Amino acid sequence: MWSQREVIDYALQRRSTLEALRRPSRTLSRPDVCDADPMLVRSAKYHGEPSDSPCPVCRSEKLTLLHYTFGDQLGQYSGRIKRTPELEEMAHEYGEFKVVVVEVCLDCRWNHMIMSYLLGDGVKRKPPRRQQTVEDIYG
Repeated sequence: MWSQREVIDYALQRRSTLEALRRPSRTLSRPDVCDADPMLVRSAKYHGEPSDSPCPVCRSEKLTLLHYTFGDQLGQYSGRIKRTPELEEMAHEYGEFKVVVVEVCLDCRWNHMIMSYLLGDGVKRKPPRRQQTVEDIYG
């Protein structure tokens, strides 16, 4: 993406976790690392994008990527999951927001944050006005 900056790659942390799992002394067990919350797995199932690589734990092809977006300029929409094409559109609409990428295996429930970065065109904007939601109306 054209405005991607301040990239933090969590590959070393991920590799350390996987090595601890595979070590003969087993400082970590499979239930320790394959512990994705049911809501995270459900989000990955319905909103995730397939990964190019298999799951590093069970070798399943059902490894999925989720892109969470956070930022003051997103207003009430901060914390939502977006697909890659939506992120490219948002990079032109908002000045700055953070994207956190999480990989989730739908088979063994492995999950790990793999990357975070900033997107946006750099222009300072006010957050959008809060729109009324169904929860506001019906309590």
